[in-house]
Amino acid sequence: MPRRCTICAHESRTEIDRALVSREPYRAIACRFDVGRESLRRHAEEHLPETLALAEKAREATRADDLLDQIRALQGVTFRALKRAEAAGDWAVLLRAVREGRQNAETMGKLLGRLDERPQINISMNPEWLELRAVIILALEPHEAAKDAVLRALEQGEGAGSDGRA
Repeated sequence: MPRRCTICAHESRTEIDRALVSREPYRAIACRFDVGRESLRRHAEEHLPETLALAEKAREATRADDLLDQIRALQGVTFRALKRAEAAGDWAVLLRAVREGRQNAETMGKLLGRLDERPQINISMNPEWLELRAVIILALEPHEAAKDAVLRALEQGEGAGSDGRA
């Protein structure tokens, strides 16, 4: 049975982890928290990386939230400029504000994961598919019922895939 990490179980683990991250000497940490230097080394090598990874994820989430708040604030300014430009009949400013608003909305969609940027392929217009389709139909020529069934299935399938994803 593996040994239990004394640092992970220590009541001052958070402070010990901070000291390790700030590169305080093991000797000083060991004296301050009454732990062994070898335990500190093992903990730093085996457990600290996963703790740091979790902390980095939390920091990234916070940065994303801050960025989203900034974009929302920009969108508010953009909408106010849009209303003023519309009221003043300043069409050049109005169009620039519309463009900025669209870019802000696009950025928010990306941040929130609501904007799908994967490439889209319309397979029904793809030259290779059209060629393969013709080969399949030609091969089924001697089998009229099978050919009709395949054609019906292909027409239904091509009509159902309206989002263009392959």
